[in-house]
Amino acid sequence: MSALTFTLKHRPDQSVDLSPLVSHNLEGKEHREIAALELQSGKAKLRVDALFTLSGNDPHNIVIKNSFGKLDFIGKDLHGGSIRVEGDAGAYLGLGMKSGSIRVTGNAGLYAACEMKKGTLEIDGNAGDFLGGALPGNKMGMKGGLILVKGNVGERAGDHMRRGTILIEGNVGDYCGSRMTAGTIAVMGQTGRYAGYAMRRGTLLLWNQPQLPASFNDCGAHTLGFLPLLFASFKSLNSRFADAAVGFNRVRRYAGDMAEMGRGEVLVKL
Repeated sequence: MSALTFTLKHRPDQSVDLSPLVSHNLEGKEHREIAALELQSGKAKLRVDALFTLSGNDPHNIVIKNSFGKLDFIGKDLHGGSIRVEGDAGAYLGLGMKSGSIRVTGNAGLYAACEMKKGTLEIDGNAGDFLGGALPGNKMGMKGGLILVKGNVGERAGDHMRRGTILIEGNVGDYCGSRMTAGTIAVMGQTGRYAGYAMRRGTLLLWNQPQLPASFNDCGAHTLGFLPLLFASFKSLNSRFADAAVGFNRVRRYAGDMAEMGRGEVLVKL
């Protein structure tokens, strides 16, 4: 079986909700049934075949070609299977995904992997604000799974994060790890202002010295035996994180945020 492929014919003026195009919703459907599905675009509803050319027949292996930044909600609530996005993805990529994998060859918009539960999301380019965060008004962000971003990330990455791992090869904006409850965020590049703001628990693992809030305590230099084991778990990834040369076990540890529970930690490479 070949991958079920959606090739974009033209770029619509309005954003399009692609949440219906997931494996558990397409399984058992013929091409004519998939083509007749309606996608919300602004106030209008568009048939799938009005936007895409369909080919292939494996709903557990979906490919979206010619994708661009107005295709929103790709992989929403994904429950098994894989999605490959060739090009950019819009907002809410992988929102609430439960399992499976998503790979984007370009950039992703706001709220990528927002409230993700399990699975793997890989973005070759950049990601917008609130990566792995919570929807506005909610207090539970990413609850599990793995996010890998090879480019840069916007502000509030991991906001209200509960569990899981976020790996960022590039830079990240202000308030990285804000209000996080648990989980791990690793950043190879530079971090913006107020990293770890209001974090209660969890770990920020940084290659460069951050600008922390005043409510973090400097706990001095440490050699941590668990770090080589953590880096070893990244060996299977197609990422700089898999390179043994980038690993380390000697860090300066900061505890905080003392304005909250104070059980979080920021570990900075020495």
